Amino acid sequence: MSKRKRKDNLPPGRDAFDPRRVKAEQEPTLFGASEVQRATNQKPPPASDGGTGQTETSIITVSVLTRLIRGALQQVLPGTIRVVGEVSNLSRPSGGHIYFTLKDEWSEVRCVMWRSDAVKMKFDPADGLEVIVSGEVDVYESRGQYQLYVRRMEPRGVGSLELAFRQLKERLEKEGLFDAARKRPIPRTPRTVAVVTSPTGAAIRDILQTLGRRYPVVRVLVYPIKVQGEGAAEEIVDAIRRINLARVKIGGVDVMIVGRGGGSLEDLWAFNEEPVARAIHQSEIPVVSAVGHEVDFTIADFVADLRAATPTAAAELVVPNVADLLAELDSHGLHLNRAIRGLMNNASSRLAIVERCEWFRDPLGQIARREQQVDEATSRLRLAMSHHLASCRSSLHALEVRVMGVRPEAMLSLRRERLAKVEHRLHWAASQMAIRFERRVGLVEARLRSATPRRFLEQFSALLKQLDERLTRGMKRSLSDLEKTVSAFEGRLAASSHAAVLNRGFTITRRAADDKIIRRVTDVERGEALTTETIGGRIRSRVEE
Repeated sequence: MSKRKRKDNLPPGRDAFDPRRVKAEQEPTLFGASEVQRATNQKPPPASDGGTGQTETSIITVSVLTRLIRGALQQVLPGTIRVVGEVSNLSRPSGGHIYFTLKDEWSEVRCVMWRSDAVKMKFDPADGLEVIVSGEVDVYESRGQYQLYVRRMEPRGVGSLELAFRQLKERLEKEGLFDAARKRPIPRTPRTVAVVTSPTGAAIRDILQTLGRRYPVVRVLVYPIKVQGEGAAEEIVDAIRRINLARVKIGGVDVMIVGRGGGSLEDLWAFNEEPVARAIHQSEIPVVSAVGHEVDFTIADFVADLRAATPTAAAELVVPNVADLLAELDSHGLHLNRAIRGLMNNASSRLAIVERCEWFRDPLGQIARREQQVDEATSRLRLAMSHHLASCRSSLHALEVRVMGVRPEAMLSLRRERLAKVEHRLHWAASQMAIRFERRVGLVEARLRSATPRRFLEQFSALLKQLDERLTRGMKRSLSDLEKTVSAFEGRLAASSHAAVLNRGFTITRRAADDKIIRRVTDVERGEALTTETIGGRIRSRVEE
């Protein structure tokens, strides 16, 4: 892969550098004419100093210089180099290649790891991690810098598998896959147990022997898989998902055992893969993890609903012992017989008491007496209800009369009647005064005829003027008093009108169908249209609840 990449990085129209071209019997200099000629595979041009004192053969291009450096590095350095350093400036674009810098206390070097090699790593590299890399040094001609093309990477001081185990465990724990609250209980007496393991290992034999010895009535479904090597994790994930999808067709699965026998960390690594952990987490069937020996721990153990130290222990955990069940049933039978005898004795005693009771001797008579009491209570209840309804009707009528009396229309009508009476009395009083004055004027005229006309005329003119002024003042005063009374009535009437009530922030709600005022919740039904009157206008609404 690295050689193919180097060929792809060459400038167009140029051949790859051949290290054999720079080999000579005598060590050449980088700027010698013979070396340049061999590197470029060209004949030396005629010498010409051009007036500068230098020949054309001592000048090379940047590409040729880069090729010479590249060839020199390939000659001096071995094909594979192991370098230790700290990772920094790590980037992983969408293409899958990894670009980073490997540095120590004094120096640093640019590194590239192609995707084909990166996918083989079990752990995720990160900035600050000290690693040991293996690869080859080559020159990136486009930039004229040398790079370390990494084919393998492993953390220093800890194995790559152990580091990958720690990283995956930490990430899944943050996601909540190990949360004890989500773990489901294992059924005590399962009817069907699915076993996902290798069909040729010792684990399946131990599981089947233990299940048959402890609980022979259980149905066991074995799903054969690979438990180590390439593709083992994919087969475990596929088995868990297939059993979950087919559990209804096969009559239901109560619990699933996923595991294998003991081995090294590399042998058990299939159960440390992230897809296996997520498949166990997504399983709708409770999963018991039985991987390796008691000291072996895998990611599957932390995600599973129950962890068993060994496959044999897993079989013992998922099914009960038949002998223990039978003993427990016998104990429950004894307790049940004792409880039944006690209940029968209590029932016999209660029956004897009931036989001596009056209800047992004459039940029909007791029922007839109770029926008579019910009839009497019903009559009293009906009478009380009728009295209560009559009282409620009277109270309601009184309230209606009071409410009608304080309505704005009624108050306005009452004030108008009073005003009309006052006006009628005023007119009658004015007409009576006019009649009396007319009579007095007649008497004065008669006396004038009998007395000196001028003197009496002057006296009566003055008297008439006084009377006229008094009448005018009296009329004005009476009209002013009447106007004040009417204004007071109008103010009181306006204060008690519904417009003033609306101005104070209240509203009047009516049913849209018949314009009836809504006084209580029972006056409306769901879905009816309502009209609410406010000071600024009306609002239409509908009853929802």
